Amino acid sequence: MIANTIRLIERELHDKARLIAVTKTKPVELLREAYEAGCRRFGENKVQEMAEKQPQLPNDVQWHLIGHLQTNKVKYIASFVTLIHSVDSLKLLQEINKQAAKSNRVIDCLLQIYIADEETKFGLSPEEAEALLNAPELDVLPNVRIVGLMGLATNTDDTDKVRLEFRGLKELYDKLGQIKRPIIQFSELSMGMSGDYRIAVEEGSTLVRVGSAIFGSRN
Repeated sequence: MIANTIRLIERELHDKARLIAVTKTKPVELLREAYEAGCRRFGENKVQEMAEKQPQLPNDVQWHLIGHLQTNKVKYIASFVTLIHSVDSLKLLQEINKQAAKSNRVIDCLLQIYIADEETKFGLSPEEAEALLNAPELDVLPNVRIVGLMGLATNTDDTDKVRLEFRGLKELYDKLGQIKRPIIQFSELSMGMSGDYRIAVEEGSTLVRVGSAIFGSRN
């Protein structure tokens, strides 16, 4: 079942976007099943869960941290994380840089942008994101690379609203990607989940985060 679903989604995405299987709360056995079906990108919300699962799976798995990241938790994933989707402050970027240096790595990051019409604690406004990308402090962060943006659309059945939110994020991506600095190398736009990934791909997403459509509803 999992294998068939992954193949169907991959076929649907074709070369327009890549699938991240969101594996939060799911047992390692299901991740192995997804791996056997060809999935290599897994997304986790919680640092502890990612750190526990990582050694139990093959080394070619790409681990994506898609949930809120506290600065004191960065050290637990810095040695292996592929992409951090949820950077929302200069302080967090500085800590990622510090921990990446200890592992002699450069960690790719996305700025999380607040685009939904609902209460949330996390995410930068467009103005805050632009200010961060122009901050002089970025010049001394050689172990991080900002490769794009991430956003969560409003949880609604109004597909027109969702489309407009994704479209706005793509426009911001295009604008901010013009900022020329060594640390900024835009190539990824992470938007779209199980209920709206098709709209997200139509609006320019390069990474979709799909969990329940593959594994069933969360435990």
